[in-house]
Parts: sequence; C-alpha cells; structure tokens
Amino acid sequence: MANKNDILYLFDRPTEPLFVSKGDDNVSFEVPSDYLIDRYKPLQSDIQNRFPGDKTIPVKKLNNIPDLSLPLSLPRNASFSLFNQSHTKMASRLIEVLLATKSLDDLMSLAVYCRDRVNSYMFIYALSVVMLHRPETRNLRLPSHIEMFPSLYMESGVFSRAREEAEVVPVGSRIAIEIPRDFTATDLDPEHKLSYFREDIGLNLHHWHWHLVYPFEGPQSVVNKDRRGELFYYMHQQIIARYNMERLSNGMNRVERLTHWNDPLTEGYFPKLDNIMANTVWPSRPANSRLSNINRAADQVAFDIEDLERWRDRIFDAIHSGFIVDTNGRQVRLTEQGGIDILGNIIEASTLSPNPNLYGTLHNNGHLAISYIHDPDNRYLENFGVMGDSATAMRDPIFYRWHAYIDDIFQEFKSTIPSYTVQNLTFENVRVQSVEVTATGIPRNEFATFWQKSDVELSRGLDFLPRGPILARFTHLQHAPFNYKIVVENNGNQRTGKVRIFIAPKLDERGSPILYRDQRKLFVELDKFSVSLKRGRNEITRSSLESSVTIPHEATYRNLDNNRPADNTAEAEAFNFCGCGWPQNLLIPKGSAEGLQCQLFVMVSDGTIDQVENAQGADQTCDDASSYCGLRNARYPDSRSMGYPFDRVPRNGVVTLQQFLTPNMIAQDVRIRFANRTVSSFANNSRPSAGTNNPPRGGNRPRQ
Repeated sequence: MANKNDILYLFDRPTEPLFVSKGDDNVSFEVPSDYLIDRYKPLQSDIQNRFPGDKTIPVKKLNNIPDLSLPLSLPRNASFSLFNQSHTKMASRLIEVLLATKSLDDLMSLAVYCRDRVNSYMFIYALSVVMLHRPETRNLRLPSHIEMFPSLYMESGVFSRAREEAEVVPVGSRIAIEIPRDFTATDLDPEHKLSYFREDIGLNLHHWHWHLVYPFEGPQSVVNKDRRGELFYYMHQQIIARYNMERLSNGMNRVERLTHWNDPLTEGYFPKLDNIMANTVWPSRPANSRLSNINRAADQVAFDIEDLERWRDRIFDAIHSGFIVDTNGRQVRLTEQGGIDILGNIIEASTLSPNPNLYGTLHNNGHLAISYIHDPDNRYLENFGVMGDSATAMRDPIFYRWHAYIDDIFQEFKSTIPSYTVQNLTFENVRVQSVEVTATGIPRNEFATFWQKSDVELSRGLDFLPRGPILARFTHLQHAPFNYKIVVENNGNQRTGKVRIFIAPKLDERGSPILYRDQRKLFVELDKFSVSLKRGRNEITRSSLESSVTIPHEATYRNLDNNRPADNTAEAEAFNFCGCGWPQNLLIPKGSAEGLQCQLFVMVSDGTIDQVENAQGADQTCDDASSYCGLRNARYPDSRSMGYPFDRVPRNGVVTLQQFLTPNMIAQDVRIRFANRTVSSFANNSRPSAGTNNPPRGGNRPRQ
C-alpha cells in the first residue's frame, strides 16, 4: 500500500516532469513506461540514470485508464479558468475519476498518469479538491498555493532575481528577495492607495482556497455543502464591507457598483505578473475600456452583454415575485430562511442552481466579460486578465465594483423579507453592560495598525532550478494583537449565549454620522463564539488571535516543512480545511493617522436558538475560520442567517445604531490608528534581505 504522504510530491514543481526528483529529500517516482508521455518514452533508460533519487516511490500500473478525453482537451500549457464553463466541466470530470478510484494506490497511480498529461493548473486544482474530500487524504497537509504558483502572487521581477540566487548562491548563503510595496502603479492612480489590500498575498490565497473548498461544479458530494449559496453571498458581502472600510481609511468614497455595463470602466489595472503556465504575461486593462460581446471559439466562450442583462432581469423578477421557476416549471418560493441560499446558487451559478437555462451564470460570466475586455474575439490571441482566476481576481479594483453590484442583488432580496423585531433580537434577562478593547502599550479602545515584513518560500514553484530554499520578502498590513473584555449580566439561570462581535465606520465620506440603513452593510464580523453564562455578572475575555473569521498568520504563509504536525493527528487532519480563512493580518482595517472613528458592536444571542445539531460523524477539528468557511463535513455552525443581526433592513423607527440596540447589545466608540512604520517578523527565521538592517526574529507577532 502506498504511503499517503507520497502523494504530496505530485504538487512539487507542477510543470516539471514527474520523473525529475521531487522535494528537498530528492524523491523520484518509478513511473511505468506506459505512463511516460510520448516525448519521453524513447528516453526511458536515460531518464532513470540522469534523475536518480535518494528514495524511489514505485507506482502501480492500472489495467484500465478511465476516459480522460475531456480534461485532456485543454492543452497542458493553456490558461485555465474556473469561471469558464468548459474548463470547469473538464476539471469536474478529472475530479470525478480521481474520486472514483477504489484505493489510495489507485488514486496515486491515476494521478501520476494524469500529472504530465493534463493542464498543470487544472491538475493541481482537481487533485486538491479530491484530497480535501477523500477520507484517507484529507488529513494530509496541502502546500500553499503560492508555493506551487508563486507567479500568481508577486511581481515578475522577483523571478529573475530568484533564478540568479538559486543558480549562483549556495543554499546557506542565500538572502530573501525583497518585493517592492508599490510595483503596479503610483498614487497618480487614486485606486492605487488600496493596492496594499487588493494585492495582499494572504487575501488572494483566501479567495483561491475558499473556491477550492466550495467549488461550483463537480460531483454532488463535493459541491452540495450546507448553505453553500448563502455562504457565497456572505463571504463576498464581507469582502465588500471590509473594502469600503479600507476606502474610508484612505479618504476615499465607498466603492461604486458596476451598474451601467455600456459605460467605460474608468479603472484600469496593470498587474505586472507573469503567467508562467501560458509563457506570457497577464494582460492589462487600460482605463476607460468598454465591455463587449465575447466570442472566443478557442476558449469555448461566447455570450453577449445582453445575456447578462436578461439573467439579471429574471433574477430581479424572481426576487420581487417571491419565487423562482425550476427546470420542471414549478414555482419554488424564496423563503425567509432558504431564499438566500437558492439565490446564491443561481447568481454564481453553481451546479445546484434550480434552473441554469433560465437564470444563467451572471456572476461567473461577468468575471469572464471583464477578463476578456482587452481581446473579446481573440483576434490578438491574448489570454484572459486577472479577473478570470480566483487566485488573482481580487487584485483588480473592478472586482469590488462587480461584487458590490452582485451584493446589491442579494440586498434587494433581503429588503423583501420581514425586518427583525425586538423579540427576534433580545435575549431575555441578559444585558451586555460594557465592552472594551485592550492591547499592550496602546490606549484603551484603540486598535494599532502598521506595516510588517514577512517571508514566503518560492522553491517548490520554481521549475528547473537548483533545490534549496528561495525566500521572497513582502510588506503587508498588520495590527497589534488585542483582547476584548466584555461584561454581561445574566439575571436568569445558567445558560449558553453566542457572542457576536462586529465593527463598522461611524462617519461617512463627508464626516457625517452614517445612518443605520447604510451602516448595517458596512459591519465587518470580527468574531463569533459560544459562552456559558452563570447567573449574575460574567466577565468574558477573548483574544483577537482566537477569531472565528481568520486563520493564523503562520498558516497563511506556511512552509510545508516547518512546524509540521505529526501525521494522523487532529492537528494534521485539520490543516487542509483550515487553509480556508481570512488572513489574520487583515482582521482590522488600516485606519488613519488621526484614528478612524468606528463603532464596535457586541451582541450576546440565545445559544439554544443559535445551536445547530451537526450531522453524525461531523468533523469539527477545523473551526478556526468557521464564519467565512463553515465546518468540514458539518452543517454551518449557526442557525441564524449569516450576517445576523445586520442582514435585514431595520424595523420601523430605527434610524441610528443606538435606536437598533436591545439590552443584549452594546456599541462602543473605538478608533483605528495607523502608524506608517514597518516592523520585521521573518516567519522562516531567514537572513535579512540585502539593504536591510533589521535582524531576523522568530515568531509571527511584531515587536512593538
């Protein structure tokens, strides 16, 4: 029987042939001769002599290879997009045949056969999905996506310096390669002020990993997860809320919805990224480009902007009529609880959509229309832009305008369902008396933000280069760790409550107080957790590092070989799913030098109502980021609507947040104060980069 850890070597240097030694421990695969591609079959004996490994992994030969004609129809070096329906059908077929293998040996054998034949990017995506969903492999630690495809996450100039460092400098003497903080534009472009957020490595890793955990096409066992459509809505709604807080932090207006599809897109974007898979660069989009009909036969993509308009109108008609029509012509009501889930699957659209022919693929084709804006009919043989890949889409300012529009559709539905009454919101005999935020050396009820440097390992994604660590050093937003101290008075018997913590800006672009009807859409979830309330006074202390929204900094930028938990432990089993989560360094928005005025909201809701009975055998070892990613193999861990209590329009008479509050809630004025300084926290204990005077330090918390 194969050692299941051996399958991880298939992720190493994805475009190198499999017979080239893998990993720092120089492992080689003993590939059956029939598995070699035609180019290498005549060289088999020479290959075995030229690429000997210190360890050999034998690969069994399958008697029957399943039909792979569909995934093999995409060239190995072509660009692959999950937003392209023909591509997702190819990936779905590959996932299906890999999942269907009867044993780990068979999975390894079929994956080895596929690896050097099918599109490399599609192979990594499909195998990652399979490993997340097969019981015997989901406890394995998948490498970070940036380790496999670093060119998706950092400027192209890094890689010429990385090649020089790898070829010339011995392993023990290599230094980290510094990535400039401003490499895509200058502040002559107003949108560039937000580049630290849009181009944050952890942010883009989160978006890729979320779509890995929640693919919209594939076998039903992979796609059909609890409240999947609603989670698509909520995770992206929170992205827009966070982005608007970053805009207000930088003195900018809130993001403008992309509503008029015939008008020019005022925002341009020049990504400065290499597309190593397709041996080209990622295309740019000049300012004032216009959307047009897409007709790209080579990519099997053809649709008109009018198609998007028809789908949009049908979705709005369904919202206002209160039901959708399924493929059998039956009316399916958009109920108060389940309607948002149906709409999420329709709008994206996933294979769970009740009627894709009628409601189309609004979200995905919107991504494609923007990503092909520079070459809609393929006359220049250009690939899609960054909006065509979930790993790069969030770099582009137009992503947020598009998703602000998508969120507006969901908000239209939310406006049709009843507002929460006081009874829906209160927790009898429970009163939140106070909340304060504290951090070492920082004034009470203030958050401190600043810049931090961290390292990421590149060597697993740099094909055909000498082995050994190659580090890139980047600068990102960070905040000082802090604690909440919440005082709750319980005048009833001992009971369970759920603490919900949000933050929102207090003032709008003009410096005026934000009315509640607008502010509710700006509330960013910071944490959600259960608590046992004794009778009388309860003091609750909670660290920001325990947030139900984020994954730890070291998990975002993890090195596969550092701090590896023991195999077959709960820690190891949790790792894959726990790769999904908001990056800890972006939990708190940037703020401003004078201190962005915000309101911290705390609510304690009734835990007996909120509790969810999970399916038998549910795996809850990974709940680090359950608010945005759910629980693995379990129902979403909160019976309330996602975003509760801010997901609906306010009841009559509520104009301000203060008027919305019930006794089990509190709002505390806070400030987010930004200091334009940089601290060092080199996660890999590496040497400092050339030109820096900061010595490396272990750990991930910045030194104040």
